[in-house]
Amino acid sequence: MNESEKPSLDDLPVSMGTSLQKNAWCDKFFRFFAGSMVSVTLLFLFNVYLTYGLKWPSMLAYLSQMQWFGLEAPRVALSAEAMQLGWWQTLSYVAAFMLVASFVALTPARSLRIDAQLLSSFARYIIRAAFWAVLLVGFADMIISFLRVEDMLHYFIDKDTIDSLGRPKERGANIHYPLIGLGLIIAAFTRSLGFTWLALLVVFAELQIVIFRFIFSYEQAFMGDLVRFWYAALFLFASSHTLVSDGHVRVDVIYAGFSKRMKAWSNTIGLILLGFPLCWIILTMGMWGKGHSINSPIFSFEISQSGYGLYVKYLMVGYLVIFSLSMIVQFSSYLLSNIADLRDEPELENPVPVPVH
Repeated sequence: MNESEKPSLDDLPVSMGTSLQKNAWCDKFFRFFAGSMVSVTLLFLFNVYLTYGLKWPSMLAYLSQMQWFGLEAPRVALSAEAMQLGWWQTLSYVAAFMLVASFVALTPARSLRIDAQLLSSFARYIIRAAFWAVLLVGFADMIISFLRVEDMLHYFIDKDTIDSLGRPKERGANIHYPLIGLGLIIAAFTRSLGFTWLALLVVFAELQIVIFRFIFSYEQAFMGDLVRFWYAALFLFASSHTLVSDGHVRVDVIYAGFSKRMKAWSNTIGLILLGFPLCWIILTMGMWGKGHSINSPIFSFEISQSGYGLYVKYLMVGYLVIFSLSMIVQFSSYLLSNIADLRDEPELENPVPVPVH
């Protein structure tokens, strides 16, 4: 049927046309909800960096200064420059909602499953980037720690650089962060998640501890740190990918007997009441203030008590951020997919395949 031959709402019976309009508004609402959820999460994390990393005033401080929404004015008034910076942070949230709403309004015929596929691809990119980052950082920090323990760094670099590598903040800024950036670039050009390979690397990392301890009587703190660094990444980063491939263990006593629509309803209610709140509880409880459980180790570049172990403890705390972010993005995708099932929206003809490794 050509586009000109397709019936318009004016050609349909009143009841059917009203139903289609309601369904269209339902689609727009959930597309806006999912897009806003992801956008606000990304902005929240970025504004946490601006507030506690660059010392910008938070949006809450700006709103308090303006005494909006019944907030009390702060004891110390913000300067004119601080007010401007706080205004930009506040404006960013408003702009995010407006951009998502504009995108939804300008693409009314876009299906829920296409948006779900786009969000799922973004979640996979986050996990790929995180995988490559921990792989590169783990190898690099292990080599540096080994050379420091064996007093071999002076063969490769000067004394000032050696001293800087012994300071967590400088090692993080000069070694870890560039490698994380490299991981972001690599993830854009490769579609392999590599969880099987990361699991294998964890096994080899543990194996080398056993071999060196019981055969060569040699053991250092960085060896055990590497195992924990990679194993924690494997456990937390794989959660989102496992959700994509429907690999999580379910208690299927009741769920298995549900129809497709009942499963969609169950998943939708679970996402809204349990999934999203869990991730936001992790983010807000850990990042609402500078001294909170996630922000404090990250901004202080916290390391383990062993000075010659890996300097990655603060990055392991950051795993919770990656877990929450990737799960929120994937939950948003999953929500749209289940709403599409409730709407009996047809499956995509060429869906993006989910990597199995």
